[in-house]
Amino acid sequence: MNMQELKGRSLKRWVRKLLESSDFPAVLPEFRSFPPRKVINPLFSFLYDTNDQVRWHAITAMGIIVADLADKDMESARIILRRLMWNLNDESGGIGWGSPEAMGEILARHKGLATEYANILLSYIREDGNFQEHALMQRGVLWGIARLVEKSPGLLSDAVPHIVGFLSSSDPAKRGFAARIMGSLHSKEAGERILRLSSDESEFSTYLDGALRSCSVKQMAEWALKKMQEQRD
Repeated sequence: MNMQELKGRSLKRWVRKLLESSDFPAVLPEFRSFPPRKVINPLFSFLYDTNDQVRWHAITAMGIIVADLADKDMESARIILRRLMWNLNDESGGIGWGSPEAMGEILARHKGLATEYANILLSYIREDGNFQEHALMQRGVLWGIARLVEKSPGLLSDAVPHIVGFLSSSDPAKRGFAARIMGSLHSKEAGERILRLSSDESEFSTYLDGALRSCSVKQMAEWALKKMQEQRD
């Protein structure tokens, strides 16, 4: 099939077929064979998909494609990030499902964009910023921040005061993501609280290391403590 000739619904069906692949890394080169501006619109629609695998694969693909685009045309990449930001704006009239995760994935993959937009991503969890009130959107923001700080912790070294409270959240996913962020940031002040979470067996589902998986808060806390120990060593 000549992918360059695909358009409209045919293009969207083809993109979905790729996103449904059980061997997603193998089909990523096919995404990169599309002109970036052509494939981005279908990917935006799949950020809202009810199929978790499709949604997370769309987030991953968007990160790769926008990072590739930024290497050639930085302004076009910024336009895509501004679309994600609009989705997270109250004035958009909707809930920006998948948008903070997509932002985190893009910024994790491109240092130049990360330098420009890291603090905007953080603002969605700051009470003095563009705080997302929706509980599930907060999960998405924390996931996006966790993804970014694993790659570029220095860009959000001032994030600790805005994240640390989530270590006490009633939501295990938020506790887990907050612990992971604290570990990447080597937060000494959060050490005791993370240590307490290392016995927290509560589980949640997430996308980690390229796969959907069930994690426990304990696993995230242990990962964070290991990262903090590596820093001390």
